[in-house]
Amino acid sequence: MRVLHVVKTSDGASWAANQVAVLVRSGVEVHVALPRTEGRTVEAWRRSGATIHIADLSLPVRHPGQFASVARNARRLVAEVQPDLIHSHFVTTTLTLRLALGRHHKIPRVFQVAGPLHLEHWHSRRAELLTAGGSDYWIGSSRCINEHYSHAGVPKSRLFLSYFGWPVEAFSAERHFYLHKRLGLDSQTRLVGNINIMYPPKYLLDQQVGLKCHEDVIDALGTITRAAPNVRGVLIGDSYGMGEWYERQLQERAQKVAGDRIILPGLFSPSEVAQSWPDFDCAVHVPLSENCGGVLEPLLAGVPVVASAVGGIPEIVMEGVTGRLVPVRSAKALAGAVLEVLADLEHHRQLALTGRTLVKHMFDVNRTGREVYEVYRHILRGALRPWEFDSQAYIRRLTSASETRPLAAAASAHELDGAAV
Repeated sequence: MRVLHVVKTSDGASWAANQVAVLVRSGVEVHVALPRTEGRTVEAWRRSGATIHIADLSLPVRHPGQFASVARNARRLVAEVQPDLIHSHFVTTTLTLRLALGRHHKIPRVFQVAGPLHLEHWHSRRAELLTAGGSDYWIGSSRCINEHYSHAGVPKSRLFLSYFGWPVEAFSAERHFYLHKRLGLDSQTRLVGNINIMYPPKYLLDQQVGLKCHEDVIDALGTITRAAPNVRGVLIGDSYGMGEWYERQLQERAQKVAGDRIILPGLFSPSEVAQSWPDFDCAVHVPLSENCGGVLEPLLAGVPVVASAVGGIPEIVMEGVTGRLVPVRSAKALAGAVLEVLADLEHHRQLALTGRTLVKHMFDVNRTGREVYEVYRHILRGALRPWEFDSQAYIRRLTSASETRPLAAAASAHELDGAAV
């Protein structure tokens, strides 16, 4: 089985490289098109065992005159690789492949959908669906995504579910106060905040704040730090070259709202992020649109989470079970929920541990990678359709098992796998 994967970045999409490593171990011959030879994730792709081709196949939205050249490169690469199946990870690469190859191309094409944002706006949703043909399939990386496609008329037979996998065993919940030391704070200081890219507002989508709602987080942290003087807000990350003006705007807002009680230390390396997460006492993630990101890492670190009830987040953060949910664009509700978490940290840390057990299974790349392999087998060979993981069913089984044995013992038992149907 030979599969061509197409991504639009050499700096991100580490989930795709992690997944491909599992597919290669499963016997799939994987080729991948990357736009550049250098980038943050190129080494991960090399380690995955995939054959790398350098080709930027992202739809040139801002330079439409370049499309003819991009389309030729796409057709040339497909002819060279001769894949049994084409697997695209982004809207722009998916559109390029469909437009370049045509709606009636015989090679099956799978679009593994990373997030629901383009489905939440009629023009981008319609553009994506109009380009699809009879050989196109979708793997939604949350139930939320698949619901969007179902409501748009995509038949169930062409929709699959597989959450993006992570090397979950690499995440530790052990606290070393690395972040406190780095920021010059004593170990008794409570830390509340997040680690996120600072996406500027997309005014064409009528966004009045950035995608991750840093503005609302800052306003909530102002209320929180006034009510609890031993708390510091920490917002790690930068705009990743998308808008230094937006970073400055957020820094000015934080200074105005809370002075030095909100700290924006900039971008951290992946190893620094891993060391920092366990030191948070509460993680906040309240984006305008999201799939399942932003809450996975803090839960893997055993950190209580307050998140907005959007996209795929409620499939992980379940109110009063694995964390707390608040409405989007409500700094007041966010502040109130965080203060409740801080007032009863032990209870909310137990919720976070339940969430940790869930995500360690739900996002285990070894499980999700095999899931994608079974999707390939279903499409190409008529094998049985793979089961779909149900996080709520898993939690019910987990809760039931923990009533008769310790949570850790229940979590390590394979009897819980029966919930993934």
